Amino acid sequence: MSETKMSPRERRAATALSGIYALRMLGLFMILPVFSLYAQVLPGATPLMVGVAIGIYGLTQALLQIPFGLASDRLGRKPVIVVGLLLFAAGSVVAALAEDIWWVVIGRALQGSGAIAAAIMALNADLTREENRLKAMAMIGMSIGFAFAAALVLGPLLDNLVGLSGIFWITAVLALGAVAVVIWWVPNPVVSRRHRDAEPVPEQFRAVVRNRELLRLDAGIFLLHLVLTATFVAVPLALRDEAGLASVHHWWVYLPVLLIGMGAMVPFVILAEKRRKMKQVFVGAVAALLLAELVMALGHAHLATLVGGLIVYFVAFNVLEATLPSLVAKTAPPDMKGTAMGLYSSAQFLGAFLGGVLGGAVLQYFGLGAVFVFTAAVLALWLVIAATMAAPRYLTSQVLSVGDVSEAEAADLASRLAAIPGVAEAVVIPEDGVAYLKVDTHTLDQEALERMRRKLAWRHAPQTAGQSG
Repeated sequence: MSETKMSPRERRAATALSGIYALRMLGLFMILPVFSLYAQVLPGATPLMVGVAIGIYGLTQALLQIPFGLASDRLGRKPVIVVGLLLFAAGSVVAALAEDIWWVVIGRALQGSGAIAAAIMALNADLTREENRLKAMAMIGMSIGFAFAAALVLGPLLDNLVGLSGIFWITAVLALGAVAVVIWWVPNPVVSRRHRDAEPVPEQFRAVVRNRELLRLDAGIFLLHLVLTATFVAVPLALRDEAGLASVHHWWVYLPVLLIGMGAMVPFVILAEKRRKMKQVFVGAVAALLLAELVMALGHAHLATLVGGLIVYFVAFNVLEATLPSLVAKTAPPDMKGTAMGLYSSAQFLGAFLGGVLGGAVLQYFGLGAVFVFTAAVLALWLVIAATMAAPRYLTSQVLSVGDVSEAEAADLASRLAAIPGVAEAVVIPEDGVAYLKVDTHTLDQEALERMRRKLAWRHAPQTAGQSG
């Protein structure tokens, strides 16, 4: 399919939505590298309660993100996103004013209840043409990765400057700033409709849950974020209390570790995608995570060993964060990608919640080293699951606007699209006016698909002229 440049309106929408998503994730993650250090000073805090406070946002996020996305179909994208950001800001204020651990837990739960991820993805789909939607989604995905990296570095720095309550106040201000961006900077969509490639569809839940390969991937992201959260219940304490590095200097470790992790992942992702070694790279990354946790379990009292383990950890973590969504997109039926990604995201947040709770419990009852042993055991289980998964099909998703078609025309069009060399699957949804395709880019007849695209564009030009932005 021909390359289509994003219009100024599309770039503005994608940039603004990426910023909103990043600011929110920054606020959620900035306490990750510092909060366990407060177990001895915050009234009512125990390692278990600290773990609950770190992970509780994941529970409310997992429970509410799909309902928020569905509500945005009925009530409008922007109103739902604004309400979610105001809930996030309110939770930040509650946590900032907290005088004991219980109010921090309540504040963190309220932060997570502003579950706007699905609504943002739906608004992004409203504001971009089908041929540019993946670019905009990629921008949002990159912003999340940068926000996570920035949070691990900024958390210790801000903790030293303004303390824990100051971090929460900053996140509240950032959330209110994001509200302003939504209201005054994000364009208003010309029309809002359901996008099966970007948001969950309730009637598809059963089919997605019954797909064993998708369940394996959901289990993978669940376990990945369980291990991440549990690990960061222990790592700040190991750096300060056992390796002897003052908390104000923890960013000295996180910054180079993250930079190395982001740079070193690139050749592995290229190997997975371009060289079609996805399963080998994926299983290898899980094994590397297991190795990293074992290294930290055996040497968490030594700074050099701990840093070495963290480097291996973040190289593998970044590879998995990049490849897991790609595997979901490759595995899901073409018209169920949004539903598959919605359930995948819910599994991710549930993993963060359970990781905080279990990591805190293990720390409280068995000690610091046991947390790394626990996470290693979890990763050993995941390694078995990953090793037995089917090799993925190397397919990418494409969306084609088809205009108003009848059921019979949709069936005929799906057959003609599927007959194009390189098109593995084609589903045409008449009520959406869209064809959802799975294509093999190595064998795709680009000219034939482009001819079909031009023919369809000419056929319904009056309808699409006002929607291109």
